[in-house]
Amino acid sequence: MSKVNLKTLAKELAVSISTVSKALRDSHEIGDETKQQVLAKAKELGYKPNPYASYMRQQKSNTIALIIPEMTNSFFLNVIDGAESVATENDYHLLIYITHEDAQKEKRIINHLQNGRVDGIIMSLSSTVDEYSHLHECIENNIPIIFFDRICHEIETIKITTDDFTSAFIATEHLIKNGCKKIAYLSIAENLSIDNKRMQGYSEALSKHDIEFDKSRIVRCNNDDKFNYKKIKQLFKNIEVDGVFSSIEKFALSTYSVCKDVGINIPNDVKIISFSNIATADFLSPALTTITQPAHEMGVKAASELFKYLDKKRYNIPNENIIIKSTLTVRESSIKKK
Repeated sequence: MSKVNLKTLAKELAVSISTVSKALRDSHEIGDETKQQVLAKAKELGYKPNPYASYMRQQKSNTIALIIPEMTNSFFLNVIDGAESVATENDYHLLIYITHEDAQKEKRIINHLQNGRVDGIIMSLSSTVDEYSHLHECIENNIPIIFFDRICHEIETIKITTDDFTSAFIATEHLIKNGCKKIAYLSIAENLSIDNKRMQGYSEALSKHDIEFDKSRIVRCNNDDKFNYKKIKQLFKNIEVDGVFSSIEKFALSTYSVCKDVGINIPNDVKIISFSNIATADFLSPALTTITQPAHEMGVKAASELFKYLDKKRYNIPNENIIIKSTLTVRESSIKKK
């Protein structure tokens, strides 16, 4: 029989992985009857926690991990800078791991870290992950995880995000007030919380101004720049668009490339706005209007919260949502020419 893990137990008992994990940890949130059922099934199937990892958790590595989906996005570089500053203050090392938006690589990294290499993890999910048993097992082995930006609702811990819905609403309304009525939304991934909230803000702003939500103007992008370029080019060819709201900066940059290549003028023909922390936004032609996330502050906050629990040697972190506001910076790419 293959290795029995939390996912196996959850499937056998027809409950969530979170319920199994909490029951095995004797959480007060789970009733005694459910705990007994979980323990009985675990014994029946021969489930055993990782003993080596449990042993190693009794030691201190003076190292924390930061797991990010990519390095090309300036947002994540700023988060690293913030988290590293706090790690240094606490005489800790910071290890950086990149998933490259690959769910399997994310799982391999998490499994790799369960042998005592780190005392805790700060992470942002890859866009392709669709189940979270690897994260539950990590926490069960007493390695706390704190999420930022791309969070996992199934895991009980601290989650640090920006005001994605409100910022997206403000961004879309900004385009509308500057004359746009046919606004496209460049989506990163349907399964990510940030994308859902940003699209909700976009949709709500359209509704407020009596503009119909048109699915044909939703472009599902991914981590492949060539794919994104092709999808955006098809958008302009097939659908009338006078505004583009990009969920992340790399899609906005692809839009600039498409517009340059096909002769679309920004902002006369199409106006563009994007979530972005790119330092060179002012030097693009035209300068890019951005929703700037407090990336450095988010990195500082995530690391600071993690160290609070490491200092107390507490690995089960109560659920808490911390929201830090983003800032709209208006530049030439989204405003009417005088």
